[in-house]
Amino acid sequence: REAPPRHLAPGYSKRAPDSRLLVLPADMELFSISAGGVVEPRDDWTEAAQKNFAAGLATQRARLGSQVTELDGVQAEEFAEITALHRAVADAIQLHHRGGWMELPTKNRALDWSLGEAVRPLRERTGADYALFTWVRDSYASSERKLAMVALAALGAISLGGEQNGYASLVDLRTGRIVWFNQLSRMSGDLREPAPAVETVEALLKGFPALE
Repeated sequence: REAPPRHLAPGYSKRAPDSRLLVLPADMELFSISAGGVVEPRDDWTEAAQKNFAAGLATQRARLGSQVTELDGVQAEEFAEITALHRAVADAIQLHHRGGWMELPTKNRALDWSLGEAVRPLRERTGADYALFTWVRDSYASSERKLAMVALAALGAISLGGEQNGYASLVDLRTGRIVWFNQLSRMSGDLREPAPAVETVEALLKGFPALE
């Protein structure tokens, strides 16, 4: 028998056609890598990325559905504890659900994770059936770093430039179960500009459960 897709919870495939989706603000931060390899946060890049990411999500209405509610940053602060819990669970999924020696035998390679009753306030406040959580950390080599990389390459050394890491997950607010999860870990992508940001959104939402 064929194994279920690793990004879907056991027994889950599609959302009901009348289901309502809550989109929370992306947890996002961008960094610059100095010539010496020091990673420094860039608030200006992060602000631009958040706007570009939100605009990118707006282009995905056919995928997300027509009944979408969004929380802004101020509203989301009220549910900071739920977001923190989700982050902890998502970090565990990233660590233990990618295969290899860190995989948990008790999960039997299934996407079997839940936030439990903790998500109830989100459903009570918004009336949504599902919540979409996204998290991205992106770094870019500075001009000085790029020059240093060229010099090191000439000496036969390997040095890293920027990296894009992120995840997106869909939580069933009726049960607390994470029914879909997708992650990115790559050396490409750029959230500082609108067009590349759309590509990142599309990559994060690859395999997002369709409506029945």
